[in-house]
Amino acid sequence: MTQTSPLRRQISRTTLYFFGALGGILFGYDLGVISGVLPFISKVWQLTSFDKGVITASLSVGAIGGALASTRTNERLGRRHTIMVAAVIVIIGTIAATFSPSFGLLTVSRLIIGLGIGLSSSTVPTYLSELAPARLRGAMGALNQIFIVLGILIAFLVSFGLGPSANWRAMFAGALVPAIVLLLGLVVLPETPRWLVKNGREDEARSVLISSHGGTADLDEEIATIREVIRLDTEQKARVRDLFAPWVRPMLIVTLLLAVGQQFSGVNAINAYFPTMLLALGFATQAALLAGVVLGITKFLFTAWVVFVVDRWGRKPLLLIGNVIMVVTLTAAGLVVLNVHDTGTRGILMLVMMIFYLVGYELGWGAVVWVMMAEVFPLRLRAAGMGVGSVVLWAATGIVSAVFPLISDAKSLGVGGSMFVFAGINVVLFGLTLWLVPETKGRSLEQIELDLRARTQLRASG
Repeated sequence: MTQTSPLRRQISRTTLYFFGALGGILFGYDLGVISGVLPFISKVWQLTSFDKGVITASLSVGAIGGALASTRTNERLGRRHTIMVAAVIVIIGTIAATFSPSFGLLTVSRLIIGLGIGLSSSTVPTYLSELAPARLRGAMGALNQIFIVLGILIAFLVSFGLGPSANWRAMFAGALVPAIVLLLGLVVLPETPRWLVKNGREDEARSVLISSHGGTADLDEEIATIREVIRLDTEQKARVRDLFAPWVRPMLIVTLLLAVGQQFSGVNAINAYFPTMLLALGFATQAALLAGVVLGITKFLFTAWVVFVVDRWGRKPLLLIGNVIMVVTLTAAGLVVLNVHDTGTRGILMLVMMIFYLVGYELGWGAVVWVMMAEVFPLRLRAAGMGVGSVVLWAATGIVSAVFPLISDAKSLGVGGSMFVFAGINVVLFGLTLWLVPETKGRSLEQIELDLRARTQLRASG
């Protein structure tokens, strides 16, 4: 049986989780950098509202392909190697984007980057959830979201710093740093214990559990539980259609709700287009980019705070509180746009409303969605479930990214009308969350799975 190298056995939990979550930086940077790039390439290439939607949504379209491929690569290559492949793809796409001579080639480059981001975004939460003990799993999942918003903040800072020189190519090139660091870090990191046990490498799994859980207490019990779940799961080969089995279907519905809701809540309209929105409301370019930095700082601070409360407050309460805050602030933002006509006052009030909007988003739908999507599926179907969830999430991202420039145009609903639409969507999300979403805090992944099986058996016998 393959043995774990001494180097890997001695890796600290801090190092393990840091590099495991670093994939979130790639996700966040490439989501956020387009907001700084758009004001400049729009002038250079005379982009229409439709063009802006296409170039922004191209990342999401590529990510759908990456998420679709992630199910197979996760099972065959493992979580760790899948993230490494994702980093290489992002590096290739980023180099192409940096030197793109035209709108068309830049769109293709963003598609390539999206492929890597899709692989990474559907794998990193699984990687973290399978490494973390139950008592820390929510915090570790939220750590991924911290890195996502840190990536967005870094993108906003880079865009603001390069704004005076209008060097949008260097803005794109900034993604090379986290991609290379991630790739190098994963060379020495381990695979997850559940994947190792499933593939007959139990000695390595034991070493990883000691490293990631900080000791040998209950090690035999945890290995035995993993073995039992694997035994149950390997009685039948995993297929995507198995996600529709009666005992899994409720969790598939929850995952689809979380994936669609996260994006239809309006967040990427803000992440990608807020500087452009402010320009349309009369702001200067640098002032609009600076406002983006303020939003990025807000996202980072409140996501970091969620790490300390997600395992105490629970997932569902945070989702509901986030919805309430988003409804109030989006409604207020719509009223500001329609009723305040002084450019300076309107811009400042919009910035304040969007700060509080992001407080609500990061408190609930930002971090909790990725945590729960990696928690709710059984081991045999976890890769497939995360793949489907990520495909749907990225499809929703693409729809919002492509449609928002069109509906927020002055000839359509405008910025104010768009805010009211997103507010209405969040009202619907509140009701669906209250009705459908379960609470998963404080339970191991195996306990969640066994409870799902037990509930289905009770319904069948009843």
